Amino acid sequence: MARYTGSVCKYCRREKLKLFLKGDRCFTEKCAVDRRPYPPGQHGQRRSKFSPYGQQLREKQKVKRIYGLLEKQFRLTFDRASRMRGITGENLLLLLERRLDNMVYRMGFARTRREARQLVRHGHFMVNGKKVNIPSAVLNVGDSVEVRQRSRKIASLGDSLDAVERRGLPAWVELDRNNFKAMIKAFPTREDITMPIQEQMIVELYSK
Repeated sequence: MARYTGSVCKYCRREKLKLFLKGDRCFTEKCAVDRRPYPPGQHGQRRSKFSPYGQQLREKQKVKRIYGLLEKQFRLTFDRASRMRGITGENLLLLLERRLDNMVYRMGFARTRREARQLVRHGHFMVNGKKVNIPSAVLNVGDSVEVRQRSRKIASLGDSLDAVERRGLPAWVELDRNNFKAMIKAFPTREDITMPIQEQMIVELYSK
């Protein structure tokens, strides 16, 4: 399977925005966006002016990088969102939020979405009592996510749960830290997504 193995800090610098792809490092003075607040590359410090298409493309790339998806995965999610009732752009973001790897991150079991995806792929989680190792699985209200008994000694899990207080826990998630378990109390809403995203630009890009 194709995957990006380069520096994710370049992603943040390209978007001129903290995408929080490096966990705790993003909250320190080592953050690449704070140290070099301009795009990477030889011409990164030049002024850049995007066309309408360029702005739409940058918005799509930003959301893809926040959630750690490749183009094919992202397009399939968009196609699903377009078939749902309601506003396509909002449907897209809420589908991305309900992915299992994102939920593991939101619930505090991982410091980044990339780490969450790896933990899911390695079979460390159960959904409603059953082992699930598919990061793209979409969860629903009432679903519970639990760390498998034999996986609870993983050091990174404890570190991630310690960082929850600083990062904050979404209002629609209920966490039982002592039992390494969390439950989805309600569907996330557009207002729960605080990153500066203009999802309508993505809809316009794919509608061409």
